[in-house]
Amino acid sequence: MRREWAALPETVVTEIAERVGEIIDVRPAPTGNHAEIASTVVGTSGTVFVKAASTGLSVQTLRYELRATRAVGWFPPAVLWHFKRDGWLVVGAELLDGPHPDLSPGSPDLDLLRVVLKALQDTPAPPGTWFTPAGRLGFALPEMQGRTLVHSDINPTNLILTPTGMRVVDWAWTTQAAAWVELALLVQWLIGSGHSPSEAEEWLAQFPAWASVGHETLDAFAAMNAAKWKVKAEQSEDVWVHDLAAWTGEWAQHRSFQTRKS
Repeated sequence: MRREWAALPETVVTEIAERVGEIIDVRPAPTGNHAEIASTVVGTSGTVFVKAASTGLSVQTLRYELRATRAVGWFPPAVLWHFKRDGWLVVGAELLDGPHPDLSPGSPDLDLLRVVLKALQDTPAPPGTWFTPAGRLGFALPEMQGRTLVHSDINPTNLILTPTGMRVVDWAWTTQAAAWVELALLVQWLIGSGHSPSEAEEWLAQFPAWASVGHETLDAFAAMNAAKWKVKAEQSEDVWVHDLAAWTGEWAQHRSFQTRKS
């Protein structure tokens, strides 16, 4: 849950200032809510993006971000420094400044996304603890188990276009799973960007991991994901929750119709 910058102890703020210089401005991130502190910090020695956590799940996900950055390499923001102080884990990262991509049908940004996904599909999860598919999504199938490092939340707001290529932020929910799970979680966002379910599946078919998944497995995944978001939408007034319920439901209906046809 997001907290105000003032929640940080003075000792922590002082240690941040030792790295960025006198703090001139602090701008909270406009989206996202799981990180306790997520802000752009402008100092006399530079500008960094600061995340900080002090409670169980927040600390766990921030540790996953640190480890994922080391494992993946160039796509995440570079970690510039991190420290622990008075119960807080604090990370200063490269500030990625740029627009979010257009993932609509025919957009050239899809070619950049292809590069990102190809690299991630080939990235094994390093040894250690990560989210499991069930722990991350609230449901699981045996086929979802795997050894790939899965971002699990690739959507336009977590993608940033830079002069050197597309970058990926917010690695808090990094999961160890089968490579196809990353692609299946992208379907809803492709639909939300204007693709029909068929068009989304056709675009994803270029990846070997997608082609390797059985139709029944995708049917079950789509149905369970849609059921989850339907329940969430019944309990929430947030627009983004209802959008995801609509998009996942559209894919599940498409999968069900195709199965009945065959």
